[in-house]
Amino acid sequence: MEKLAHSDSPRVGCMRRLSRRAIILLSILLALLIVGLAIGLGVGLGLTNDSEDGGDEENEQPSPTESGSPTPPPPSNGTLWQPAVNSSWQIVLLNPLSLSTSAQSVSPDVDIYDIDLFTNDQSTIEKLHQLGKKVICYFSAGSYESFRPDSSEFQSSDLGKELDGWPGERWLDLGSSNVRRIMAARIALAASKGCDAIDPDNVDGYVRSNENGLGLSEGDSIDFLQFLSAEARNHTLAIGLKNAGSIIPDVLDIMSFSVNEQCVQYSECETFAPFVEKGKPVFHIEYPNDESLNNVAKSAVNDICSDSGSASGSSDFSTVIKDMDLSGWVEYCDGAVADTATSE
Repeated sequence: MEKLAHSDSPRVGCMRRLSRRAIILLSILLALLIVGLAIGLGVGLGLTNDSEDGGDEENEQPSPTESGSPTPPPPSNGTLWQPAVNSSWQIVLLNPLSLSTSAQSVSPDVDIYDIDLFTNDQSTIEKLHQLGKKVICYFSAGSYESFRPDSSEFQSSDLGKELDGWPGERWLDLGSSNVRRIMAARIALAASKGCDAIDPDNVDGYVRSNENGLGLSEGDSIDFLQFLSAEARNHTLAIGLKNAGSIIPDVLDIMSFSVNEQCVQYSECETFAPFVEKGKPVFHIEYPNDESLNNVAKSAVNDICSDSGSASGSSDFSTVIKDMDLSGWVEYCDGAVADTATSE
C-alpha cells in the first residue's frame, strides 16, 4: 500500500482548518474588545466633562475638613442668660418677698434678685421681671432640709451627717440617683416658675470630708455640678457655683457666675477672680461680726470693699453686706442701705 505523504495527513489538515477558525474568532473578539474600550472611554470622558462643567453643585457636601468642627446646638428653649460682671444684686432667703402685683418698684433697685425657690410664688417672679429684674432661684442641692415640701422623697441612704450649726440639715449623697432625680425636679420647678438661673447651695461637702459621713470628694462635687449644669441648660437656666473654690478650674466653663460667701473674711477672694477674668460675675456676700447690722462700722465696710489686704482679688465683684440669716436688709460698698419688704 502506498504511504500517504506527511503533508497530506488528515491530522495536519484538521489542524490547518482549526488554525484558520481560531484566527477568525480571535480577530472578531479583538474587534469587539476595541469597540468596547472606545465606547467606555467615551462615556467616561462624558461624565468627567459633565462634572467639570457644573453638575449638581448645590448637592455637593463639604468635607469635614472644609466645614470645620460642628457648632454645638443652642439651648433648646431659648437663649441662656449670662449675667454681666459688676451687676448689682440683692439676696433674700429668710422669708419670701412681699411684692404685690400692683407694685411700681422694688427696693433696692438692682439688676438681679436671688430668692428662695420654694417660698416665693410665680407671681413674685413675674412681677420682678415686669420691673426689669432678673431672678436667681436658690435651693440647697447638696443638703437635706426637713422643712422642704419634697423632703419626704429622700431615702435614709441618701443622708449623711448634720451640717455643723444647722440642726436638721444633713449632707446628701451626690451620686445617689434618687437625689439627682429630686434635684432635676427642683430645676424643672425653677423653670416652670420663670427663674432665669439657679443658685444650688452646699455643693462643697468635700471640704468637710471627715464630717459629712459620706466620704464626699472633690470629684463627687465636680460630677454632680456637671449633672446640675446639664439639667439647667435643658431648661435654659443659667447656673452658678456656690463657694467651692478649689474646684473652680474644673467647672468654670459650665458655670455662668459665682456666689461666694466670706472670701474677704477668709482672705481667698483671688481664688474666685477667674470668674471675672472670664467675663462672669462674682456675687459676693460678707457677714460682718457686728451686733447691729443697721450700723456696720465704716472701717469694716472699707475693709470689705477695698480690694486690698484680705479683700485682695475682689476687684469688680458684686459685693453685698448682709446678716447671716439673709433677711431683706443689705448694705453696698457705695454706702447705700436698703431693706427689702418680706412676708414675715
